[in-house]
Amino acid sequence: MYEPRHRTPLSTRSFLQRMLSHGAAAVVLLAVSLGVGIVGYMQYEHLSAMDAFLNAAMLLGGMGPVNPPATDAGKLFAGCYALYAGLVFIVTAAIMLTPVLHRLLHRFHWPEDDGGEN
Repeated sequence: MYEPRHRTPLSTRSFLQRMLSHGAAAVVLLAVSLGVGIVGYMQYEHLSAMDAFLNAAMLLGGMGPVNPPATDAGKLFAGCYALYAGLVFIVTAAIMLTPVLHRLLHRFHWPEDDGGEN
């Protein structure tokens, strides 16, 4: 997926396209995760769609649920979803930072043109 270190670093345009594709992957991951949370809160806590969205979004954002779970099934779901949301945060950060870090490392390894004195 990424160019090896012996190849020229990507152009700025290609790098921005890579960042957009990584951003799209992050958005898809967040949307699917939010959907799972909404369905779970609606199913196990019998919340309305808007309240389920709020709780799922708050957990994905790292804030915690707004409505404390009332049922045992809801508590189990909320706990598992909270653990999952923490992992989604880490994975999303990795998806967005990987191209930047790769480009930075690639720039460090790419030899400067020194006039052929190598």
